[in-house]
Amino acid sequence: MAALISLPNPLAPVRRRFHAWWQSRLPFTDSVALTQRNVYILPTRPGWMMGVTLLVLLVASINYQLSMGYLLTFLLAGSALVGMHVCHGTLRGLAMNLVAPHAHYVGATAAFEVKLMNTRRTVRHGIGLSVLDPHDVDPQKGRERHWAWTDVPAQGSSVVQVAFTPPRRGLHRLPTLTAETRFPLGTFRVWTLWRPAAQILVYPAPEAHPPPLPPGEPRSGGAAAALRAQNSGEFDGVRGYRRGDPMKLVVWKKAAKDDGQGSGLVVRDTQQAQRHELWLDFAQAGSAGVEQKLSRLCAWVLMADKLSLDYGLRLPSLEIKPASGEAHRRLCLEALAVC
Repeated sequence: MAALISLPNPLAPVRRRFHAWWQSRLPFTDSVALTQRNVYILPTRPGWMMGVTLLVLLVASINYQLSMGYLLTFLLAGSALVGMHVCHGTLRGLAMNLVAPHAHYVGATAAFEVKLMNTRRTVRHGIGLSVLDPHDVDPQKGRERHWAWTDVPAQGSSVVQVAFTPPRRGLHRLPTLTAETRFPLGTFRVWTLWRPAAQILVYPAPEAHPPPLPPGEPRSGGAAAALRAQNSGEFDGVRGYRRGDPMKLVVWKKAAKDDGQGSGLVVRDTQQAQRHELWLDFAQAGSAGVEQKLSRLCAWVLMADKLSLDYGLRLPSLEIKPASGEAHRRLCLEALAVC
């Protein structure tokens, strides 16, 4: 059997240019109120088929003088007109607000929330939100788009989660969104386009199996030798547990590997740690490409933060002094994302 050859659509480039021009005219905003100016309506395929059917019924009724044919034709036409009005009113008057998204890692699906608010006294049914793919200009491919559907209660609100996958690390604008409804008959499609102004920060993807943390460096003016990195990937500067040591200094990861011979708990040696600094250096992150180095540094940052260590970050154009905590971890990840 001969394989079917799919011919390219000659109108696809024209459609892409039209969509790009149309989207460029939309303002960037994190909240939008839908009015007759930014809500569009067109018949769907079933709607066009219904129109053709009504035309055939009308011609047959005129030709054969069928009174019941006139009744059926105008009854169906009236229902379609009422459905068109209800469909347009379902989206018109709705307010949409974007909830600021959190940072994500490359390769992970980034989800953000959109709040739909309804001031009307009736429920709005069958409203869907989706990310608009700029390359998706074929109506048949539009079915493959992932939609989030909801009903907005009367004088209430509803929250919808929309997801997409960022292509690379860095600071990116959120993609253009589209909202639509085909309620109640499915003969008309009412939709709108929305360009959010919010941006999302995308961190490098952490390396799956990173090497141990690099050895500590002596502080300026210190005479102690550099510490060695342990096979477990923990920063050196530990000793056996002594009675009275704070429990927050216990290295629980080593305690989980206790061999039962009495080695027991170990704690961080604060005196030794005061003489050394842990630096995560771009130049020491291997000999691979830039993205691979950033991926390794990201894994090291997460590893050092999990061990509650003080660590610094050296990048070609930036240096962050050693510290610890949630704010320091976020600062280092942001630097890796935009460097």
